[in-house]
Amino acid sequence: MKLIEEFKAFAMRGNVIDLAVAVVIGGAFGKIVTSFVNDILMPPIGVLLGGLDFKEYVWTMIAAVGDKPAVTLNYGMFIQNVVDFLIIAAAIFFAIKALGSLKKKEEVVEAAPVPPTKEEELLTEIRDLLKNK
Repeated sequence: MKLIEEFKAFAMRGNVIDLAVAVVIGGAFGKIVTSFVNDILMPPIGVLLGGLDFKEYVWTMIAAVGDKPAVTLNYGMFIQNVVDFLIIAAAIFFAIKALGSLKKKEEVVEAAPVPPTKEEELLTEIRDLLKNK
């Protein structure tokens, strides 16, 4: 029973729940970016490159014989996945950069110095006079 209670305490901590939410949102974001790359970005690139589809780029190491399928190296899929990764990384970079700039603006607003009170000004003048003597 103690193990179950420890696991429940671990699972209900804020960091674990935040991480779970981030994983779910990240998975959905990944699907959106993959669709963007496959359905919107890659077709024009394929047209510019003469109708090429990266997914079709394979290197056949051993040809198919009878019921045995061919052994292929699918480097076109690798290129596709690299493009997906670069777009996801760029999107996350710009999102974090935007959030960072918003946070800096908030810190600047909060960091405005408070003007000294009359008493502090008088005490500063007295201190300066005493230093000069």
